[in-house]
Amino acid sequence: MTRRTDWAEYTDGSAEYTDGSAGTSDGAYGAAAAPYETEPSAVGSPDAGEARRDDGEARREGGRARGRSGGRRRRGRPEPLAEEDGGAASSSRAEQAEPPRDPVEQARAICLRLLTGTPRTRSQLADALRKREIPDEAAEEVLSRFEEVGLIDDSAFAQAWVESRHHGRGLARRALARELRTKGVDNTLIDAAVSRLDSEKEEETARELVARKLRATRGLDRDKRLRRLAGMLARKGYPEGMALRVVRQALEDEGEDTEFLGEDGF
Repeated sequence: MTRRTDWAEYTDGSAEYTDGSAGTSDGAYGAAAAPYETEPSAVGSPDAGEARRDDGEARREGGRARGRSGGRRRRGRPEPLAEEDGGAASSSRAEQAEPPRDPVEQARAICLRLLTGTPRTRSQLADALRKREIPDEAAEEVLSRFEEVGLIDDSAFAQAWVESRHHGRGLARRALARELRTKGVDNTLIDAAVSRLDSEKEEETARELVARKLRATRGLDRDKRLRRLAGMLARKGYPEGMALRVVRQALEDEGEDTEFLGEDGF
């Protein structure tokens, strides 16, 4: 005996719709050590040569002493001067710091980025601004302005959504309305958009869906075929009465006995 199928078990779920550091730059180092100079009095004096030799020996002794006490010093890389290094780091950080941006400018930039290549509803953009902690006043100003210039158009969005999702996924009016509500579209705009999809077109699409699915159910028993076909239409938002007519006609065309299908449901 055929088990009666409760339509609610298909329709209780949702429809099938289913982004070197600033402080150690070269400028932070001090200039190379100034060359040693001889005493002015030694220049041109008879003992100038001897004085220069003594001075050279003193420099070598001093260099060896520094090498023993401080380790080998890398040639050509003078040690950074602490005072100059700190000043360079502070200056670099100050240059990199950006002044706080105006909330309206931030909101405008966020909306333009989100709208690039993907239409969105006003509600979706408002949610995005709220998550980024944009003040309500700034968000309202930008969203209203975007509506004025046509960058936000919930009516056009709803119509395009219905057209695309019906032809692309075969969704019925009920499923399409449910999706648009989740995107924050006003009910008046939703009704106007789904009303463009009349019952004849909806039933035609349902027959096409069943015809494609019917091929995959061949070889199964009659009840299982029925449940699969009915479940598919239910998930796409088709009403029970329409689904019954479409499935019955498809099974009859294949020679199946459909007398077990009552007029009041499965």
